[in-house]
Amino acid sequence: VQLQASGGGLVQAGGSLRLSCAASGRSFSGYGLGWFRQAPGKEREAVSCITTRTGETYYANSVLDRFTIFKDNSKNTVYLQMNSLKPEDTAVYYCAGRLGSMRYDVRSYNYWGQGTQVTVSS
Repeated sequence: VQLQASGGGLVQAGGSLRLSCAASGRSFSGYGLGWFRQAPGKEREAVSCITTRTGETYYANSVLDRFTIFKDNSKNTVYLQMNSLKPEDTAVYYCAGRLGSMRYDVRSYNYWGQGTQVTVSS
């Protein structure tokens, strides 16, 4: 499966962005899909993940109640709605996929899209 991430940009603190991760090559059904981010000088970390078959989700504590992950089966796309953005959310955001259920361990993902930059100004 190929993954294409989009939707990043520059936004002021308190603003919102929606990231999209479009899967192609095959249906994303049966995959776990996740959003990860990497800030300069920091390790890549899990932000939010979803098991496409069951809808089970995971959120990092730092984004809980601000970010929402959801999918559109008809478009083979997973979204990350990001509200109440903070400067510390600034990072390159990546979508990734793995067969089976979602995991929050970045090492368990085999398929990676290109990153999309999110910059939150204070």
